[in-house]
Amino acid sequence: MPYFFCRLNAPRATFAVDMTGEEKALMQTHAAWWPGLTNKGVALLFGPVLDPNGPWGLGIIKAEDENEARGLMAEDPVIKAAVGFAYEVLPMQIGMARSA
Repeated sequence: MPYFFCRLNAPRATFAVDMTGEEKALMQTHAAWWPGLTNKGVALLFGPVLDPNGPWGLGIIKAEDENEARGLMAEDPVIKAAVGFAYEVLPMQIGMARSA
């Protein structure tokens, strides 16, 4: 099954430091959504990347194809909220991975 790199871009570069209360609540919903994918064996890892140019979210998932991967990311609560978040979804080749 193919793997995909999923990068979640926030609606603004300053999002991590100036999010509103509503945005914090939405991010909590987003954070609670990912473990469901992990428990189903779809997500291998996820979390924020503390990039000095602005944090962003990372997910590595398994899916049948790119359409399925994009469909899964479309179900993320931050995407469904339509407040400016966007995923980049790119196919990935795994050179080596440690088995859990």
